[in-house]
Amino acid sequence: MQKMLNEFAIGETGRVLAVGGEGKIKRRLFDMGITPGAEVLLRKKAPLGDPIEITVRGYELTLRKSEAQFVTMEVIK
Repeated sequence: MQKMLNEFAIGETGRVLAVGGEGKIKRRLFDMGITPGAEVLLRKKAPLGDPIEITVRGYELTLRKSEAQFVTMEVIK
């Protein structure tokens, strides 16, 4: 099953299938280690849902939902 990273629930794990966006946003996501094949765990969401905290490649990372919407994920059960 595929969905965007910003649609994940707390505790859900997935694998990055593709990173969209243009220019700075795409480059920023790649620089942070969000690349195709990377496993991502959604750890926390702020009270209003933005930002979100994920674990990727062994470290914690905070993303805005506007950035996470460009990351296409495959849900791992």
